[in-house]
This record gives sequence, structure tokens and C-alpha cells, in this order.
Amino acid sequence: MSNIQNLLLISLLVGFVLLEYALGRVKTFKTGKGDTVIDLLSMVLLAGLTQPFIFFVVATFGDFAFPEYRNALAALPWYAMAAILLIGDDMTQYWWHRVSHSPLLWPLHRAHHSPQYMSARIIYRNNFFYYLCMPGLWISGILIYLGFAEVYLVYIVVKLAVITGAHSAVKWDAPLYRIKALQPLMWLVQRTVSTPSTHYAHHAMYDNDGIGHYRGNFGNLLFFWDVLFGTAHITQQFPSEVGLRDDQLFGRERWWVQLFYPLFKSQRTHSALVPGGKPYEEPAAS
Repeated sequence: MSNIQNLLLISLLVGFVLLEYALGRVKTFKTGKGDTVIDLLSMVLLAGLTQPFIFFVVATFGDFAFPEYRNALAALPWYAMAAILLIGDDMTQYWWHRVSHSPLLWPLHRAHHSPQYMSARIIYRNNFFYYLCMPGLWISGILIYLGFAEVYLVYIVVKLAVITGAHSAVKWDAPLYRIKALQPLMWLVQRTVSTPSTHYAHHAMYDNDGIGHYRGNFGNLLFFWDVLFGTAHITQQFPSEVGLRDDQLFGRERWWVQLFYPLFKSQRTHSALVPGGKPYEEPAAS
């Protein structure tokens, strides 16, 4: 299953990236030293190491301690499995993402917000330990052990398509907002799944322009979790800049520090990637 999933992931990613190139979006990327390394290595680590490791550990422990439960829920209808996955994987990822914006866990998520560009290639750009500790991956491993493997494969492809589209430099939703006949449909879409407009707002460099909202819009597949839990900011506009203000002020963090903190620590003047470091906040206007 992992091989099929990775093949589908690569196909989705390559398709979106090629479209970004074809439409000339890549020319606008403000890439810095190490950005390409982080984008590629974080994806390779997740697909080739972290996720297989988690699923292997869960299956091995299950066969050792609870062998009678392997495929115990395989008879459930697909829609019941899908609903359980939405809660066990996607809703828990919403909460993991949300708490990762706290000072304690921000170092594990900071790399995802450091690029000063939006692109399909940043969907899994996170610290190595961010995914290793993600509850949703461990829960997914348990559900697969219980018999969700086939439904999970379909579910994860749908989820990857949505989140890749939400991060892509191809703002697929932008022209649709201008079509009057589609306004009711887009009203529903924006409140159901993640779209470029709502997710770009989460990556905005500033949140004082009525567009940026990096203290909300945490949803991955379903934006509905933001609506339900009161963190939604729905906009049909896009921020002028994305990325982190402290990188502009103090210089970008080294790629290996972003990926492997706390094994490596920052040497920067101001940084969240040191013991006791905190996310940067702009001084209040006097």
C-alpha cells in the first residue's frame, strides 16, 4: 500500500509542480539558500522513513500484543471508515496543527511557514519530528491494522489532492469567485475544504491587513474544522507576502536547523530554534 500511495503522491505533486512551471508561477518564487533542500528532503523523509516506520511499528506491535484484532473492522461499510478517518486523522491533524502554533511546538512546524512562496512542493515541509509525533499518523496506522487499508488509500489520495491544491501557486479558486453563478457553490466549498485563498491567509506574513490569519485556518482536508472550532477566517483575497517576518529581519535559518531541531540549534540573533526561544511577534505600534 505504501508504494501505491507514494506513487500517487508523486504523481499529484509532479502534476501540480509542472502546472506551476507551465503557468510561469515559479518565476515569482522568493527562494533562498536551502529552500529546495528542505522542500525535497522533508518529503523524502516523510514518505520514505517516518510514515513507513510508524505503520511498521503499529503493525508489529499489533501482531505481537493483539493479533486477533488485525482486520477486525474490515467489514465496516466504506462510508463509516471514511467518517472515522476524517475524525481520527483529519480532525486530530487540525488540533496538532493548531497546538503547533504554540511556543512549545512551533519549532517543529516553523519550517512549513518559512518559505516566502506558496507551492505544491511545500506541502510536507516540516521538521522531521513534527510528523514523527503527529497523532493522526499513529491513529491511521492503527486503523489500517484494523482493516481500513483500501479505504485509507482512497481517502489519503483525496486529502493529498486538496492540500496540494491549497498550497499550490496555481490559485485554482481565484477565477471561480468572479463567476456570479458559482457564488453559492464557492460559499459552500470555502467552508468545507481547504482552498488556496483560506490557506494562503494562514501562511501570510502579516495578519493586520484583513487577509492574513496565521492564528487560524488550520484545516488540512476539511476547512470545516476551523468553522466548527472558531478559527476560520474566510477571504477571497490573497496576501501580498507569505513567509516569516523574522526571516526578513534576521536572515533565514539554516536548512538543517529547520529540519532537525533540537538536534541542531540556531546561531541567529533572534530565533525560536533555540532552547527557550519564542515565535517572533512584531512590536506593538506606539
